[in-house]
Amino acid sequence: MKLRTDHLVIGSGIAGLTYAVKMAEALPDRHISIVTKANEAESNTKYAQGGVAVVWDREKDSFNKHIADTLRAGDGHCDPMVVAMVVNEGPDRLHELMNWGAQFDIDDGGSLNLGREGGHTEYRIVHHKDITGHEIEMALLRRIDQLPNITLFDHHFAIDLITEHHFENDLPNEIGCYGAYVMDQVTGEIKVFEASTTLLATGGVGQVYGHTTNPAIATGDGVAMAYRAKARIADMEFMQFHPTALLDGAEKQSFLISEAVRGFGAFLRNKHGERFMLRYDERGELASRDIVARGIDRELKRSGEECVYLDCTHLNAAEFEAHFPNIKQKCLEHRIDPQTDWIPVVPASHYLCGGIDVDQHGRTSIHNLYACGECSRTGLHGANRLASNSLLEALVYAHRIFAWQRYQSLSEVPRSIPEWNDEGTVINSENIVVKHNVKRLQALMRDYVGIVRSHKRLALASKNLQTIYREVETLYRESRLNPELCELRNMVNVAHLIICQSSRQDENRGGFYNKDLDSSRRMKKHDTMAERKAMDCEQREELILA
Repeated sequence: MKLRTDHLVIGSGIAGLTYAVKMAEALPDRHISIVTKANEAESNTKYAQGGVAVVWDREKDSFNKHIADTLRAGDGHCDPMVVAMVVNEGPDRLHELMNWGAQFDIDDGGSLNLGREGGHTEYRIVHHKDITGHEIEMALLRRIDQLPNITLFDHHFAIDLITEHHFENDLPNEIGCYGAYVMDQVTGEIKVFEASTTLLATGGVGQVYGHTTNPAIATGDGVAMAYRAKARIADMEFMQFHPTALLDGAEKQSFLISEAVRGFGAFLRNKHGERFMLRYDERGELASRDIVARGIDRELKRSGEECVYLDCTHLNAAEFEAHFPNIKQKCLEHRIDPQTDWIPVVPASHYLCGGIDVDQHGRTSIHNLYACGECSRTGLHGANRLASNSLLEALVYAHRIFAWQRYQSLSEVPRSIPEWNDEGTVINSENIVVKHNVKRLQALMRDYVGIVRSHKRLALASKNLQTIYREVETLYRESRLNPELCELRNMVNVAHLIICQSSRQDENRGGFYNKDLDSSRRMKKHDTMAERKAMDCEQREELILA
C-alpha cells in the first residue's frame, strides 16, 4: 500500500509536533503526515521534568550568560555560532509555545517562576511543576487536532528510509530521501509513505543501555535509519548520564529525579552523610551533569555501595511539594518521604549529545532528509548538554526547518519506488531470542561503554557486539518483521556507532571519559573535530554493521 504526503514526520515529541504545527498553519494546501510507533502522546518530551532554558529576565540574566554556560558545559566542543543562534531565538519560540496553550508556573508577582539547574549561573528555567514535558506535549497535540491538513498515524513503526538504495543499481553522488517504509502494527502491513521531505524526530537511544531515564520507545530508530541510509553521524561517544535516577531495579525505565531538585537546594550525600561532590568540583551539586555523574560513579566504586543519596530534608516541605509533586508522589510510592528520608539515587543513561549531523536549517547530508531533537547533532550541546537546553533546541530547530522549507517547492518523488518485499520470510516463533539479545546488548553497553570507559573495555565491546550483530541480521533476513526485532536491529547499529566513535576519541571531554587517556586539554577547532567524528560508512571499512 502506498500513501502520498507532502511532508512526512517520524516521531511525535516536541520537535516533530512543533514543525508540523508550523507547516500546517503557514501552508494549508500542504499535507503533513506524522507517524509514531506508540500512542501519540508517548515520547521523550513527555518525561522531561526540568523545563526550557530561556533568557527571560533581562535585568538579571543575559544572552551572553546563557551562551557562556552552554559553552562551558559543552567543554570546548560546541559550535559557538549555533549556541548563539539557539539562545537568542529562545524567547520568541517560548512565546509561540505559550500562544498554543502551554501553561508555565507563575510566581507571586505574576511573572514566570524561573528555576535554576546544574551548570546555569542564573535562574532561567521555565517550567510547569515537575512535568514540563507533559504539559508541552499536551498543548501541541491539542493544536495538532485543530489542523485538518495534519494526519497522525499512531502505532506505526518506521522501518527504513526510502533512498536510491532501494530502487537503483548505481547510486548517484547525492543520495535523496523519498519517504519511509512504515509498519502498521495493528495489521502487520508494511506501507510505503512517499514524501517530498522527511523529518526524523525520533528522540533518544537510552534503551541501548537498559538502565535509563528514557521511555521504552527510545531505541535509536532515527539514528539507525539515517546511518543505514549513509547519512553522516557524529559525536555518538558523548552519551550523557543523568546523575540522579531513583534506585529501583524492578522498573525498565528509571524514574528521573530532576536536576531542578538540586537547583532547589538538595544535597548529594554518601552513606556516611558526607557532601562528597565538593571533593570533585567547587560548585558541588550544581556542577554540570558529566562532573556530577562521574563523581557519583567514583564514589560508588570507592565505597562498593549501590547508590548515593539525595538529601531534601532541610528544604521547605510545602515549597518542595508545590514544585515537585510528581517526584514526591513517586518517592512515597517507594516508601520514601523526601521530608524525612534521603532519596537513593544512581546515574542512568539519559541524553545523546551526538546523532544525525545537521546544519543550521536541520538538513542532513541526504537530500530532502531533515532531523530535529535528540536524534540530531546540531553543535549546540558539544560534549555535554547543559540542563534544559534540549527542549529549547527542539523548538528552535523545528522553527528553522519550517522557515527553510516553507519557501521551497515540493520535490518530485520517483515513480519507481518498490513495495516492501518480504518474500521468503517466515513468522518468527522464537521471540525469546530477540529478548535475550536485547538483554545481552544492554549488559554489554552498561558494563563496557558506560560512564567510565577504557581501551580494553571498548575492544571487548566491539568483539562481543559482532556476535550479537550476526545473530540479529540472520533473524532480520529470515523473519517476518515485527517491532521488537526492528528495534533490536536499530539498537545494535546505535551501539556500534557509540563503540566505534568512542574508540576514535583521543581525549577526555565532557560526557566522554576513558581512564586510559590523560586529562590534558588539547583543544581542537570544532569543525576539524566534527569532520573527524562524522562517520561515512562507505569510507570506513571497519563499519561492518550497516
